[in-house]
Amino acid sequence: AGEVATTAAEAATGAAATAAAAAVGAPNLRWTIAALLLSSACIAVSDVVADGIVVQRTRESDDPKVAGGLQSLCWGSAALGGLITAYLSGSLLEAVGPRRVFAMTAALPLMVATIATLIDEKPVVADKGEGAESSPLVGVKDQMDGLWSAVRQPAIWKPALFLFLWQSTPTGEGAMLYFMTNDLGFGPEFLGRVRLITAISSLGGVWAYQKYLRTVPIKDILFWTSIASTPLGLSQLLLISHANRSLGIPDGAFVFGDDVALSILGELAFLPTLVLAARLCPPGVEAVLFATLMSVFNGASTVGTELGAALTKYLGVTESNFDNLWLLNVICNVSSLYPLLFIGWLDGVGSKSEEEMEGTAALEGDVVLDVVAMPDGKEGR
Repeated sequence: AGEVATTAAEAATGAAATAAAAAVGAPNLRWTIAALLLSSACIAVSDVVADGIVVQRTRESDDPKVAGGLQSLCWGSAALGGLITAYLSGSLLEAVGPRRVFAMTAALPLMVATIATLIDEKPVVADKGEGAESSPLVGVKDQMDGLWSAVRQPAIWKPALFLFLWQSTPTGEGAMLYFMTNDLGFGPEFLGRVRLITAISSLGGVWAYQKYLRTVPIKDILFWTSIASTPLGLSQLLLISHANRSLGIPDGAFVFGDDVALSILGELAFLPTLVLAARLCPPGVEAVLFATLMSVFNGASTVGTELGAALTKYLGVTESNFDNLWLLNVICNVSSLYPLLFIGWLDGVGSKSEEEMEGTAALEGDVVLDVVAMPDGKEGR
């Protein structure tokens, strides 16, 4: 994409401008919401462009170690950013107030815009046969045709559907947050420390995956992390019933240990899905398809949250009534296993480890996928 650097710069600049407007203070709630929506939209555009660059660099790299480490580097950096914000956000909010925090964070997208201008890319030259008909709308149509051509392939839609099912299982996180604050009496300061430890654990998960699991098939990683996370999730029953106190384990220590283990497992399961998504993208629609896959992933998370909220309401769990919280926990954790019935949809690309994928791609000079027909009559992989 020849306009990647410009697009990212414009998107990040727009995000910075709208964040700054929100920091100054909008005259009413409507303008505030509009500013935040525009800011989020601009960041989303630059994020799609960045995803496309990562996927393209992953495919083009001749060094398997470099190609395989890009996703880990990106999400390790994201975990590091979460670690920094977990430590600073609470204290900054108390020290300077929300308006100045917005103003300070508005500078970060401007930094992204500056870096985007340094991206070295060759511009896309339209075919001579297109003539005057060449326009941005034609480019959008070509991208949509390429996206539809890609998602119709079983090698793409089956893994994508599995990821949706895997991520859309119900979650009871909202109810557990009320339980920790209203029943256990944890305050914002303690929850901030939990978030800090969780971010550190995520970095540990990135390191563990890069060190030990790059040679393990992606399907095996997803299967065993799902199996291991179920008893760990059910261990929260000890906290809900206060049985941990009878075992001599303080509530705070139990929450820390549980969150550390689940954060590491979550990162070990999440990184292979990114590798899988990157490897599903045929040339020419990398950014669009990867963004679509991530949208499916995020949409599945929203579905899981809404299902969890519906279960919470149905079971009568409220901010003060936790009688059925144990049942909610059991349902959410046991239901997380049903997507494993469809793990056969990952046969093929999911049966290879990241290292095998990168090695094969380096030898063949292309991604390991069945041939995908592109809309312009060419063929990609």
